[in-house]
Amino acid sequence: MKDSRWQIWVGIGLFLLSVVLYFALYEYAPARAGDILFYTFLDFAFIPINVLVVGLILNGLLSYRERRQQAKRMNMLVGAFYSEVGTGLLALLAPFDPDVDRLRRDLIPTGQWAARRFQEARADIRSFDARLDSHRGDLGAVRDFLLPRRGFILGMLQNPNLLEHQEFAETLWAVMHLTDELAARPSLSGLPESDMAHLSVDLQRAYKALVEEWLHHMEHLKSDYPYLFALAVRTNPFDPEARVIVEG
Repeated sequence: MKDSRWQIWVGIGLFLLSVVLYFALYEYAPARAGDILFYTFLDFAFIPINVLVVGLILNGLLSYRERRQQAKRMNMLVGAFYSEVGTGLLALLAPFDPDVDRLRRDLIPTGQWAARRFQEARADIRSFDARLDSHRGDLGAVRDFLLPRRGFILGMLQNPNLLEHQEFAETLWAVMHLTDELAARPSLSGLPESDMAHLSVDLQRAYKALVEEWLHHMEHLKSDYPYLFALAVRTNPFDPEARVIVEG
């Protein structure tokens, strides 16, 4: 309320200034009183058009520009995450997925992929019931990878831009939870089957969220940053033939 009080006083001041100016016109130009009254009503008649132009059209354009800038900042945030954490983590989580080979056709985007192909891939991933097995991969390697990046993930969770991207926020929370689960155990060897099953669920939650957001990110790179997309293709964690070195 205190923050908007100055606006109220400015509004009152402007209104009083208008009253004073109109009074001055009537006082010092009585012969033009009829004209003044006519133009006053003419100004009032134009108010709805002012509201239409300023309140709807211009504000709509400004809101559209702000949304574009917000989306750009969000895409930069997602890109930083996958560069620092996401891509490497996916490479470590993929061996836990016994059905990863069935998904590869949707996880190896190329320069020929159009927007429709990305949509189809995301739909396939969402409909596929991935069930990770904590026995199949190296839990210690996942923990050793995540722990040094814990502060980075926490910093991203504090970014206010996440309020506009709930899906990515959920991905970060899933990764953070997996980090905490692995860090909380003194040892990852000799765990009972019930605990291994619990870790399988944590792995699965983070994995599926990461894959879906990764496909969104790859589509954005292909559309706006082809050179970054080319690097992402050469470091694709799901492509066994991907090589970062450009040959030939």
